Amino acid sequence: MELEALQEAIGEITSLGAKLVAISPQLVEFSRELVDQKHLSFDLLSDPGNKVAKTYGLVYAFPEDLKKLYLNFDIDVAKHNGDDSWTLPMPARFIIDRNSVIRYAEVDPDYTIRPEPRHTIEALKSL
Repeated sequence: MELEALQEAIGEITSLGAKLVAISPQLVEFSRELVDQKHLSFDLLSDPGNKVAKTYGLVYAFPEDLKKLYLNFDIDVAKHNGDDSWTLPMPARFIIDRNSVIRYAEVDPDYTIRPEPRHTIEALKSL
């Protein structure tokens, strides 16, 4: 759902002079599949091993009960990410200016809560 919402917002984001880039720990082949399935027109970059996410302090490890739940739903994070760490980045959205200064950040440690594109657009308008 989040990617679809971002895709819907891409026109307004680019009209404000910004570029949208998503980053995922998924292997490139799975990200490509997702881009094709969702018809995404923005870049979806790969962050193997959550290296970028770690620099922002965003990585969390799955507790065993959640890992088992995901596997029961046939969601194999280790397979998609290409490592057995069972880690993911917290949902986050940043606006970073041309000088590499973070001008806006929205992060939630609850993986079920995703930043709203509308918040990002409003933040872009205020800059």
